Amino acid sequence: MTGPTVHRAHFAHATGSVPQARGFLPRPEGRIYYEVTGTGPAIIFAHGLGGNHLSWWQQVPAFCAQYTCVTFAHRGFAPSDPIPGGPHPRDYVDDLAALIAHLGLSDVRIVAQSMGGWSAVEYALRQPPALKAMVLAATSGTLDPRAIDGAADLPDAWSKSVEAKYAVFRERGIHVAAGDRMAMEQPAQHFLYTAIDAMNVTLDKEGVRRRLGETRVRGLDDARRITVPTLFITGEEDIVFPSPVAPMLAAAMPHGRAVQIAAAGHSAYFERPGQFNRLIRDFFTSVG
Repeated sequence: MTGPTVHRAHFAHATGSVPQARGFLPRPEGRIYYEVTGTGPAIIFAHGLGGNHLSWWQQVPAFCAQYTCVTFAHRGFAPSDPIPGGPHPRDYVDDLAALIAHLGLSDVRIVAQSMGGWSAVEYALRQPPALKAMVLAATSGTLDPRAIDGAADLPDAWSKSVEAKYAVFRERGIHVAAGDRMAMEQPAQHFLYTAIDAMNVTLDKEGVRRRLGETRVRGLDDARRITVPTLFITGEEDIVFPSPVAPMLAAAMPHGRAVQIAAAGHSAYFERPGQFNRLIRDFFTSVG
């Protein structure tokens, strides 16, 4: 491993151009790849298990004129360095905190998709002054939905209700995190989604998935400690994350809210970027 090497350039968008930088952040077990595009308050985008920094190709151009958009690849996800034995989600939050410190960011918003919620929720629980708002897309992160009063059985019952779809999707070659609607209506989007996922074909994703489950242990008391304004965004047709729990978790937070995007699966940010981007833009504007 070597020290951070930063490549600087400019990125053209509809109303001009903004600075852009790419680099690697040294961490104890390997380097974290990141990109910074734009100027202004920061939005950090944390990808899911089927993605990397490229997953946010429909968000960065939409926000970089007003915000400093930071994308990165979680530890072990290309082009970040591979981790012997695979990455552990417990390390994500320290990587995120180190990246924020490395970039000198003091006005931060986080948008986290699925696995990215493990990074975001743990960071929010540290209550850092820099964090102004958080979006949890198709995720509760380390918060265990089974801890919700009166809904302990809901996640497991919901999972059983979608089991048959998993088998059909696998048989037809549909990525479960993309969904059948994306595959049928937006085949180019679906192809790109699977291509980004395949960039980590050598990563033991089942091992990561198992560790994610093992670290989803926080209860409602922890949800109540998340005082930063938080928006849950779910997809109506998601078969990966139990969307019905999002409003319940939001209600447990002092400043939580939840919204659902119709005709969208697990990855609404990828499938319905126009709606997704409007929701987070309006949310960030409303919280200042």
